[in-house]
Amino acid sequence: MESIMILLQKVLPVFLVLALGVLCRKKALLSREGVNALKKVAVDIALPAVMFSAFATAEYSLKSVCVPLILFVLCCMALLLGFWLCRVLKIGGSLSPYIAAGFEAGMLGYALFAILYPGEKVSAFAMVDLGQVLFVFTVYKIMLAGRSNVKEALLEALSAPTVWAILLGLLFGATGLYEALKPSGVSQVLNALTDFVSAPTSVLILLAVGYDLVPAQIRWRKIGSLVMLRLGVSALLLGAALLVDRFVLGQMMHLGALLLMFVLPPPYVLPVFADVENERADISSALSALTLISIVLFALMAVAI
Repeated sequence: MESIMILLQKVLPVFLVLALGVLCRKKALLSREGVNALKKVAVDIALPAVMFSAFATAEYSLKSVCVPLILFVLCCMALLLGFWLCRVLKIGGSLSPYIAAGFEAGMLGYALFAILYPGEKVSAFAMVDLGQVLFVFTVYKIMLAGRSNVKEALLEALSAPTVWAILLGLLFGATGLYEALKPSGVSQVLNALTDFVSAPTSVLILLAVGYDLVPAQIRWRKIGSLVMLRLGVSALLLGAALLVDRFVLGQMMHLGALLLMFVLPPPYVLPVFADVENERADISSALSALTLISIVLFALMAVAI
């Protein structure tokens, strides 16, 4: 009975807030503009507070630097596999290969990790996320934008509040500044500020995700190839990550953070780059389907813990 209650504590809030998001769409309690505003608050205000705190309080060593580097390499491999498999399996669409790479950690990963491991520092997930953040804001977006827009893509990355929050957190954490400020009480003040600002992150993000979920509009048969492409590549590279962690890093990665990262859907920004309306619909449907699968896998992880 106790294990069931613990499971409900982790899983029920996620499904409840997702359901509230769906209800807000069906009952017109929130408009599209209102949900976009919620996303902006979550991504540009609440999430940067989470990121700063995570990287400022993380433990740094020469070996820990390998974690984001390995994730960066794995994300690059995922994109290469995506292009190769789309050609071999004859999966059409210029954006189809990109389904295989990148993770929506910002709009989903941090919220789920905080629910899955409420007593642990989110820095464990942040160190795994750093490599894929570097990948998404460089290789991923530059390739999506095209070579002619490399400068524009880099400028966009530098204008993102989450990127500046990561850089500032790294500055405080990697230099030891955060620890040095503890005796004066400044670190505790920073903790109070970031905890207060980041408190609504999970609810805001999951509410927005629920609003965008329309299972009835997912053309399951048509997008099945995209979903299988994503799941196959993610499973393969998760296996590679686990092997590297065990035999190279000595199991220093947070296993739950690593597993959660690889069950997340691709970046939600992907449909923005679709020039053809039909392809935009297919990519959006695939993202919705993969989000539902991610939530189910999250529930299975909660059962296993």
